[in-house]
Amino acid sequence: MEDHIPTPPAPPADEKPAEDFSAKAGEPLAQGTEIAGEEAVVEGLKTVFDPEIPVNIYDLGLIYGVVIAESGGVKIDMTLTAPGCPVAGELPQWVADAVAKVEGTGEVEVTLVWEPGWSPDLMSEDAKLALGMD
Repeated sequence: MEDHIPTPPAPPADEKPAEDFSAKAGEPLAQGTEIAGEEAVVEGLKTVFDPEIPVNIYDLGLIYGVVIAESGGVKIDMTLTAPGCPVAGELPQWVADAVAKVEGTGEVEVTLVWEPGWSPDLMSEDAKLALGMD
């Protein structure tokens, strides 16, 4: 049976969710398994979309850091476009689940962080074009 992280309710728009909320997915890799590279993990991240914005979370600039351990474990720091995002409690789990599906990844931990704050400047050029912001 899988362990699921409790999903906190989204906070009011003027209030940030609790710091260091994290979500986990995946299992340790077997000895000798080839470890996924950063490009493969990024492709996994690009399969997750903010439901209110038709752009993936990676190109939106919501991913602040990805660390792939020698064991295949992946740690990700991410943020949201706004503290009151209606999927604040769900999006980190979506990200953890998506990355855990990437071949060569083991245990995945996604931590929701708020510093630095997100801004449209963090979006890729492709995201800005898709949203008509270029």
